[in-house]
Amino acid sequence: MAEERTPPTMRAKMRIGSITPWWSDADGKPQQESLSMHGIAANSYPADGADENNTFAKFTPSAALNLTIANPALIGKFAVGDTFYVDFTPTAS
Repeated sequence: MAEERTPPTMRAKMRIGSITPWWSDADGKPQQESLSMHGIAANSYPADGADENNTFAKFTPSAALNLTIANPALIGKFAVGDTFYVDFTPTAS
């Protein structure tokens, strides 16, 4: 009998490194934005290593994520340097 596999879940902590707006020909306002995110890390950590960013960097030392946002309610709401938790949760299909 095969062992039942439990899908993993994961949380990453990421920072927005750049935002690229995409303009509409009609009104000149951004209609989409591309967000480029990278794994979080600090420039320096406390000597005892007790820092949340240090913990995330230790277990996910490298990460990159690019998203294109087309939801008008979200355009202009993100800023370079903003940090977010990104949760990976399995779906049913």
